Amino acid sequence: MSWGTELWDQFDNLEKHTQWGIEVLEKYIKFVKERAEIEINYAKQLRNLSKKYQTKKNSKEEEESKYTSCKAFQTTLNEMNDYAGQHEVVSENMTSMIMAELTRFVQELKQERKSNFHEGRKAQQHMETCWKQLESSKRRFERDCKEAERAQQYFERMDADINVTKADVEKARQQAQIRHQMADDSKGDYSSVLQKFNHEQQEHYHTHIPSIFQKLQDMEEKRIVRLGDSLKTYADIDRQVVPIIGKCLDGITKSADSINGKQDSQTVIESFKSGFEPPGDVDFEDFTQSIKRTVSDTSLTNSRADGKSELKISGKSRGKLWPFIKKNKGATPEDFSNLPPEQRRKKLQQKVDELNKDIQKEIDQRDALTKMKDVYMKNPQMGDPASVAQRLIEISNNIEKLRVEVQKFEGWLAEVEGRLPARNDNSRRQSALYETQNATTPVSNCAQDRESPDGSYTEDQSQETEVKVTPTEFDDDFDDEEPLPTIGTCKALYPFDGENEGTISVAEGEVLSVIEEDKGDGWTRIRRNEEEEGYVPTSYIEVYLDKNTKGAKTYI
Repeated sequence: MSWGTELWDQFDNLEKHTQWGIEVLEKYIKFVKERAEIEINYAKQLRNLSKKYQTKKNSKEEEESKYTSCKAFQTTLNEMNDYAGQHEVVSENMTSMIMAELTRFVQELKQERKSNFHEGRKAQQHMETCWKQLESSKRRFERDCKEAERAQQYFERMDADINVTKADVEKARQQAQIRHQMADDSKGDYSSVLQKFNHEQQEHYHTHIPSIFQKLQDMEEKRIVRLGDSLKTYADIDRQVVPIIGKCLDGITKSADSINGKQDSQTVIESFKSGFEPPGDVDFEDFTQSIKRTVSDTSLTNSRADGKSELKISGKSRGKLWPFIKKNKGATPEDFSNLPPEQRRKKLQQKVDELNKDIQKEIDQRDALTKMKDVYMKNPQMGDPASVAQRLIEISNNIEKLRVEVQKFEGWLAEVEGRLPARNDNSRRQSALYETQNATTPVSNCAQDRESPDGSYTEDQSQETEVKVTPTEFDDDFDDEEPLPTIGTCKALYPFDGENEGTISVAEGEVLSVIEEDKGDGWTRIRRNEEEEGYVPTSYIEVYLDKNTKGAKTYI
């Protein structure tokens, strides 16, 4: 089955069909291009989504990432990032293996199609020329035959007419012969042109056109096969990344299986355990004894004196209502004295470990430089020993400084560990709340009773002077401290969600009051409507301080 024999007279239709076939291929290329764009955009969105929810360094989220559930979530984000990479691979392979290849193939098809139809049109024009020659030869033969017949009739009339001279008859006879000769010549020429035309036509419809149409058929079949191969490649590109995507999903499943509720519960204990003991039983206060006493001047005086002494407690004990007092918003002390004992111990231990790691790094670097110096001394051509001497001195100084820091933090650590209760100690201390309520309980001067609301303590005995506690003073412990004065205004450059304790949410463009400027920790304290106050990142606002404070200063 061949186009050349079956479709010998469908030149125009074949021209339209092959053009349509190329357009189908171009449409498929456009489809693959848009699919590749979708894949790359999807990968970009997945990466941005993964990055958006990644734990940020030096943030509260980094502290929370120690829980197994948070680790599993972070693993999921990492796997989704790899998942996005596979979609990028799909996009790249479709662009290089399908789009680029098919685009070159289409250009080749267009050139081949153009060449074949040009050759076909040239063959058709040649046949039209041969047909015109045949028609011209045929009309000339027909005309000469008619002329010869008229000349023969004229001769016969002249020959039959007795009035015509013999010379005229001879002339007519010669003219008839000439016309007959011309007709014979035209007949021979017509016969020759006809044979040539038939030969050309035979060659055209049985050789040239079948050959051209066969080329077109081969071209079209090649296009169809190439399209089929591209469709297989299209599927294979997706299939190649399926195992890797499966591994990403397996990683997410594995991370989900790694979540351990018991372990996270223990982590919560380690994160928030204060080290304080629960409060003990409240002693019974018998107020009926004063009624049974005999009223006298001496007893009245003693009673007043006793009552006065009962209402006196140390100022430090009064400050031990630590669960109800606001946390300090200032900078964190170097010894972490703002934290409860257990948390302070953990922070100090972490600091000691970090310093020891830094010391080990410096020691390793010192050893390496010492070996290098020895090599230089033995082989001066390799380098100058004095070039590393200064660096060795700097490293030694750094090691000494770090060791001093370690000793300092280890001292604080030993101090904290010495004050923490033993694990098997059954004694339970009174809480500050109950100590304040029970005025008859004697005030101790031990280090534990000198602890501040946040777990720190002081050796200053002057702070333990007695003060008279009244119900109004007791209630004041729960009131907010005196509002800080306004020192300027600020404008929010960006929206901020104050999700952490002590922060405040602001909207973009909102104007608020500044009550405490940035002290170097990157946070500014602001107030809204004399009611809400909290901290926002300094980089999120533009601050305008009053001239009577420290001059106008802008943070951007």
